[in-house]
Amino acid sequence: MRVLKPFDPWKSELCTCGYKLSFNPYTGCAHCCDYCYATYIPKFWEVREKKDLFRKLERDLDELKGDEVISMSNSSDPYPPIEKEKEITRKCLKLFKEYGAKVLVITKSDLVLRDLDLLSEINAVVSMSITGCDSLEKFAPSTDKRIIAFRKISEVLPVVLRFDPIVPFLNENRLKIIEVCQPSHVVTSTLKLRRDSFNRIAKTLPWLAERLRRLYFKEGEKFGGYWYMRKDLRLGILRKVEEFCESLGITCGFCRESFEFKAKSCDGKHLLDEKDRKKF
Repeated sequence: MRVLKPFDPWKSELCTCGYKLSFNPYTGCAHCCDYCYATYIPKFWEVREKKDLFRKLERDLDELKGDEVISMSNSSDPYPPIEKEKEITRKCLKLFKEYGAKVLVITKSDLVLRDLDLLSEINAVVSMSITGCDSLEKFAPSTDKRIIAFRKISEVLPVVLRFDPIVPFLNENRLKIIEVCQPSHVVTSTLKLRRDSFNRIAKTLPWLAERLRRLYFKEGEKFGGYWYMRKDLRLGILRKVEEFCESLGITCGFCRESFEFKAKSCDGKHLLDEKDRKKF
């Protein structure tokens, strides 16, 4: 079984990522965010180690042509609390260094700071999710901790800010996060709902429940297994973020929205190309 697999999230017609490889060093995620898109996976909030991971990863790395981008991780955060002890992600980074891989690290955890020594020696970009929605991300590091980590990483590497998801009535006006972080690139998208994620959000924020029910289940549209707001509402929110980024001289891409944007990539993988790495 391969551990480096072509990225194809939910086979969504709205995805604009282009070709890259997906890699999750763990199965499951410890953050337990109420809006989580991956809880259709059984026992997703139980973090498990993968059997024979390093042998399988080396085998897959041996088959690479050398120009592929490895996106780590697209569902299970590579820095769960047990990573402090297990160092599985760190060992994977050492293999990526050995093979000269291009790596996009996606995380909500400030534990990534521990691996800055390795990341600085790899063609790597860190992408950190900071939404300002701590109430919906109870087991992830706080917004303040993530902003501190983000700014420290940006002294060494290009850093992408995932202002994602934008939850209507909750964080759509918290654009100050972008200005404080001063990222190399921003990825943003509107909240996509499943029935289970709606129920979790409604339980945590009862005042928001009827508003989301109307926007999504009554007035919205469904793509695959996910409910979206109406196209015009989504586009209005996303363009507002894009314009704010442009005022700061920062590029901005949209995730799984199908709308056009000016940046070279939605996820920031263009920063792995030497000509786009700026001062780094």
